[in-house]
Amino acid sequence: MRSLYHHPICPYSRKIRLLLAEKRLGFEVRLEKPWERREEYLALNPAGLVPTLIDDNGLVVPDSAVIAEYLDEAYPDTSLMGRTLAERVEVRRLVAWFDGRFAQDVTRNLLEEKLLKRLAGRGHPDSGLLRLGYAGLREHLRYLGWLAETRKFLAGAIVSLADFAAAAHLSALDFAGEVDWSLSPAAREWYARIKSRPSFRTLLADRIPGVAPPAHYADLDF
Repeated sequence: MRSLYHHPICPYSRKIRLLLAEKRLGFEVRLEKPWERREEYLALNPAGLVPTLIDDNGLVVPDSAVIAEYLDEAYPDTSLMGRTLAERVEVRRLVAWFDGRFAQDVTRNLLEEKLLKRLAGRGHPDSGLLRLGYAGLREHLRYLGWLAETRKFLAGAIVSLADFAAAAHLSALDFAGEVDWSLSPAAREWYARIKSRPSFRTLLADRIPGVAPPAHYADLDF
């Protein structure tokens, strides 16, 4: 059986769970707490990060960017990378934006400080980093809203990995109650459409002991 080592609040794990579900590839999830640095897991992925995929053929594929490229090549029937060269460039650009720039400006300063620090027992959040995270979120929501207003989906006319990369980060932040959706109605409308897809159901059902998501988190009508 195909297996995915993941953590439920990790945006990169969420992105691959969405991608697998969109491709209708069955898999089982295996909870991994990367801060524990388990020797058995480090043998699979020396970086110690999640996610890591073990495919049906036994191939071990670490890192969400590598997994996404692998799945597109190994299972091309349902591609989420765009149809033309220009579309594929735009999908890759936006995935890099959300997994790189957005993650640095927002996810690390809010999700890691407010939630992952507590789960890993690493103390209290840094108020300075939180301020940076909230400022970054406002800027990124404005950009995401502009994309949503000018395109049907983030990278163009069809849903793509860019939508799921962005939604993975935002859904994790939304679980922690850190997204002020009133800042961008267009971004909120786009996110409502994405989280209504069947592939999102298991993410919306995720729960972590001691953490209660806001009431709208799993509400498809927001």
